[in-house]
Amino acid sequence: MSTLKIALQKSGRLSDESLGLLKKCGLSIENGNGQLNTRALNFPLEVLLLRNSDIPKCLIDGVADLAIVGKNLLLEKGFSLEKIVPLGFSKCRVSVAVPQSFSFESIQDLNGLRIATSYPETTANFFKSQNIDIELHSISGSVEIAPNIGLADAIVDIVSTGDTLAKNNLKEVLIILESEAVLVVSPKIKPEAKAILDKFLFRVESVLRASQSKYLMMNIPNDKVKEVSTILPVLKSPTVVPLDLEGWSSLQTVINETAFWDVIDQLRLIGAQDILVCPIEKIAL
Repeated sequence: MSTLKIALQKSGRLSDESLGLLKKCGLSIENGNGQLNTRALNFPLEVLLLRNSDIPKCLIDGVADLAIVGKNLLLEKGFSLEKIVPLGFSKCRVSVAVPQSFSFESIQDLNGLRIATSYPETTANFFKSQNIDIELHSISGSVEIAPNIGLADAIVDIVSTGDTLAKNNLKEVLIILESEAVLVVSPKIKPEAKAILDKFLFRVESVLRASQSKYLMMNIPNDKVKEVSTILPVLKSPTVVPLDLEGWSSLQTVINETAFWDVIDQLRLIGAQDILVCPIEKIAL
């Protein structure tokens, strides 16, 4: 029987959130301690738990059919893969950081500095595009310590909250790129695996769509139903149910979370009452 092979980071935040996504997709994964190769119990999916830096090459070589990786890693490795689905988690940025005592006004202040990073290609390409000359030090491990031990004047590293920078007396001064987890597909995926991929992507997109939406219920005067319907961003049209109260109806719909508060303010002005908001697990279209 054909299986779909997905590569995930073997440990860390990205690994935990990736496995969490699979669980939300209804997949039961056996993941014992130290197990680097496992399967879903209820779907033809094989999970490869790999070092993050090894995942792009596995995709290019067709060892894995798809993977969940950070967008920043794909850019660093220089891989251009066809199918990319943003997943909305493990968000971070690749930024320039300098010592707290460094007076930074513009990117020109970085000209001629020694910059340490574990993202040499991303860093070199960025500063070249800005016509800024730097002395690049490619290192692995704890990049943030480099200025403190005199190895570099500044660093380029991944930043999430900025806490690690603060602990090392550094400050973020320039964002090179924004990143998040993405799902990418191998250019060498076989036809039999692609059929399974379509079913898998349907599940993923249903979960992602639900995570960005809320289920909205409210009571509305009957003479305001049409007006309310015109301002609601819905899947097709709202559901309207008459109440056991003359002149009133219950209206139910799905709303995108990014538009939520603006729409709620408009609804209240029109006369909506008893507004209830519920999370949604899946939206299958």
